[in-house]
Amino acid sequence: LYIIRKRVEAAVAGMDIPAAARQAFYIVSLSSQTLIYKGMLTASQIEAMYPDLGDPRLVSALALVHQRFSTNTFPSWPLAHPYRVVAHNGEINTLRGNINWMKAREGLLSSSVFGDDLRKVLPVIRPGGSDTATFDNVLEFLVRSGRSLPHAVLMMIPEPWSGNPEMDPAVRAFYEYHSSLMEPWDGPASIAFTDGTLIGAVLDRNGLRPSRYLVTTDDLVIMASEVGVLDVPPERIVRKDRLRPGRMLLVDTARGAIVSDEAVKRELAAAYPYAEWLKRRTRGKVKIRIRKERLGGPTLFRDIYPAAVRAVEEARSVFG
Repeated sequence: LYIIRKRVEAAVAGMDIPAAARQAFYIVSLSSQTLIYKGMLTASQIEAMYPDLGDPRLVSALALVHQRFSTNTFPSWPLAHPYRVVAHNGEINTLRGNINWMKAREGLLSSSVFGDDLRKVLPVIRPGGSDTATFDNVLEFLVRSGRSLPHAVLMMIPEPWSGNPEMDPAVRAFYEYHSSLMEPWDGPASIAFTDGTLIGAVLDRNGLRPSRYLVTTDDLVIMASEVGVLDVPPERIVRKDRLRPGRMLLVDTARGAIVSDEAVKRELAAAYPYAEWLKRRTRGKVKIRIRKERLGGPTLFRDIYPAAVRAVEEARSVFG
């Protein structure tokens, strides 16, 4: 279904129709795992727009709800929350760099899951999207490529690891290995996510977006960006806490359990020998010679040379 949806999106993008019509085209889900109710609505309009949400026959173990106020983008159908995997409070301030790196990697991508169909799902990122829409595009691609949802989320939003001597070495190896595959998508951002079975949230390492949650006596978990979104009698509350920078809250509805941040990361770190892979990683020196006459003269040299220096510095940060 993911491949079909991406092919339809690509076909519409290539149609000879007004640009506004192409941009307004958006398939909400096309999923066998989730139902997404999306609209350019106020909270009071949702019940009238989607009466099935008030029907007692509609039952779900989870719900991800987000109301977005357009502060940095003009209101539009494709940008209305929620998206296919996430809802997001905050901003992605490294967005331009994240987009450029994803585009640069597309020519090198390979997948045992997609096989020859990989080219049908490219580009990964739909042009013209908001920061949340772009994040959602990449996260969905990582999950559809075979990674678990928590794995993909921690690739994109790692906790501070390089200068933390108290971190489990196996978890540090997990983060270090993935740092060569994906740059952090830094906020401030609080990201809530679900695949229809797992639901959770993560706070980026800056920790500048409030995310508080509580657990009730009947095993209901409620997380929101503000306290008091729902009225819960105090006698029903067994636990209150807040999401901390770089930490994840995860609920597994299949297991009927809250999975701790430590357990999530310990399980992911133990899945593959990341430390051993890091030891075997090839280390080498990067040496680039730039000649002015080969670059079209001094003017073009002045334009290109700083970019080349940055490329060398970034290569050194990745390969050592």
